[in-house]
Order: sequence, then C-alpha cells, then structure tokens
Amino acid sequence: MRKLVLLVLCLIAVLSLGVAVTRAQGGSMMTEIGAGEGAVSIVAWPGYIERGETDPNFDWVTSFEAETGCMVSVQVAATSDEMVALMNEGNFDLVTASGDASLRLVASGAVQPVNLDLIPSWSTVDERLQNAPWHTVDTDGDGVVEHYGVPYQWGPNVLMYNTEVFPEAPTSWNVVFEEMTLPDGQSNVGRIEAYDGPIYIADAAMYLMYHNPELGITDPYSLDRDQFNAALDLLRQQRELVFRYWHDAFIQIDDFVNEGVVASGSWPFQVNLLVAQGAPIASTIPQEGATGWADTTMMHTDAPHPNCAYMWLEHSLSLQLQGDLAAWFGSVPSVPAACEGNALLGETGCATNGFDNFELIRFWRTPTTDCGDDRGDVCVPYREWVTQYVGVIGGR
Repeated sequence: MRKLVLLVLCLIAVLSLGVAVTRAQGGSMMTEIGAGEGAVSIVAWPGYIERGETDPNFDWVTSFEAETGCMVSVQVAATSDEMVALMNEGNFDLVTASGDASLRLVASGAVQPVNLDLIPSWSTVDERLQNAPWHTVDTDGDGVVEHYGVPYQWGPNVLMYNTEVFPEAPTSWNVVFEEMTLPDGQSNVGRIEAYDGPIYIADAAMYLMYHNPELGITDPYSLDRDQFNAALDLLRQQRELVFRYWHDAFIQIDDFVNEGVVASGSWPFQVNLLVAQGAPIASTIPQEGATGWADTTMMHTDAPHPNCAYMWLEHSLSLQLQGDLAAWFGSVPSVPAACEGNALLGETGCATNGFDNFELIRFWRTPTTDCGDDRGDVCVPYREWVTQYVGVIGGR
C-alpha cells in the first residue's frame, strides 16, 4: 500500500511539471502586513516546526502564536514530491521546500514572489543563500530576479552507520551501493537502506562521478542518457541489498534500532535522535562527497492567511528559532548570527553541522533537459527520474 501511495504522489508530481505557468497568479504582491487572520498552515519536513511536544526544549511555535495570535498547523511531508503535490492542491500558506521542489513550485504557479521589504530580518540571511538559484527566478523577463521565499536551513545527506558494526567511520558510500562483507564479518545484504525519492538518483550519479570518471559526469543533476542509465544500473544493483526504501524519518530510526539496519544515507535529524537515545550511531561524509538540501519557506499563490504567513516568514529568521532548529535537526542556520550564543546549539554547533562545507555539497536541484553546459538540451528531465526510480524500486 505504501508503494502505491508513493506512486500516486509521484504521478501527481509528474503531472504538475506539465502545467508550466498556466495557473493564474493570485493578487498583486502585498505592500504591507495587516491584522493576522488567526491561523497559518505550513507543509514541512519532519522536525522542522516544533512546539515542544517531542522535546520541551525545542519549541519555536508557542511564542509565535502568543505574540501574533496566528495558530500554527503543520502538514508533515516525507518527500519533495509529496510537498509539490500538496501545494498544487492548495489550501496551505507555506512550505519548507528543498531545491528539488522549489523551482517546480514556481513553474506551476503554486507559489508567489515575496516582498522582502516586509521581512525586516532579510538582511541577516547568509549572503550565500540570499540569491540562490533555487528560490530566485526572473519570471517577468525584466532582468531582475524575484525572490520566491525565505531561506530556512541547509545541510548534507550524511552516511549514518552503526558504530558496533563499523568501529571506524566508513570512508566510501560503497557500503550501501556494493555487496560486501562488513567489518563485523557479515554481509551488508538486507542491512542497508536507500532514500525513497527520485532525487536519490543523484546520489548514485555522484558515486559514479568519483569511481567511474570515464562517464564524464560533472553534475549529478545534469545527466545525459548514458550517464542516467549508468546511475540506474547502480541503483538496480543496490536494490538487492536494500532492507527498505525509507522516507519516514521515524521508521528509519526504528529500523536502525530494531530491524538490524546498519548503514544508510540519512539526515542529521535521525542521527541526533538516535544518539540522544543512546544508540550506537554516528555519521560521516565519505570521500565521494554528499548531496544536500537548502530549504526555502515559500508562500502559496492563494495563501488563505497571507498576513500570518508573512509574520511567520519574519519569525523563521529569528536567532532563537534558527539556532534551536539547527541544534534539533543537525542542520545549518540560514542566519549566521544564530551560530553564536545559542545554548542548545553550542559554540561549535555550526562548525560541527558543516557551516564551512557549503561549497562541497551538491544541493538538490530539479533536473531539466537543459544540461547547463555546452551539451545543450540532452539531459534527462525530472519526470523520467520519477518514473524510472519507481521502476527501480519495483524491480524493473
């Protein structure tokens, strides 16, 4: 049943790619914030919007509700495709979109440009993120980009591993891509996991970029047909090893605790929770590097609560939220000043979470036919990533 649901969501996402900019845009950009409507609804990754229910130390919702009167409701989404589907359906105000979803949302007309003048803390955003290509688009062709959201957090997709099986950190992603005997003397068959999302094809491409340079891969999101097929072949090989294709962070946590899974690509969020539980877990970025995510809070074109939505956009940049969220999720704040003076994050938290690794991460991006280089329009677009990855998971 879970795979059927995933397939439906993926097909919705594929269809959403074809609507281009045909959806009518909502009203003109707001020029001032009025009285709050009493509510704001957010589509978010797990762990991104906390009100102290999981851990009372982590709560950046209660104070916002008290100050603004805007009651926050959250729809958790486990994949970018699910976020795209939910936002294209409507009825939500905001979404914490990763780079493999953000431009699809812009292209479909599901999100609107934001007025940076209404976000006083914009100037505090990391300069590396302020004009990032995954949330800025020159949609009207006047040579000036519009900002389609506010940077939220960023970080790498790490290799999470069981320290009782790996006394030393694995140096390569081969432990999840190649059949082998692990340091504990047992095979990795049935003991590894892979991400349940088409963008994971980029992880296979990144692995091949390092180990098979003759393929000529220079960007794991810009793959011509031969490069794409090579990545699929690697993923078909990996399928024989996989215990589960995960997309629910908490199910993956349970798999490492109770199901004998010992290695997988993961988020720092799962690593932090498992370490807090006393599990023998650590993470690393192997020699091939890592893909990663830089998430943007984007506003629906027809947001039902635009005033509260703008209030949240400003709140999302507050030092406490940025620092507390980075400590909770194992991510990096979009506001560098949040790296200092946060009791939960600590003085070295941002360095530990990879603040200085920005240039090393291959951030998620929606693949298009345009390779972005002199090859022209010969690269495999995202719609084929969706259908082909569903096929890999299904054994084709």
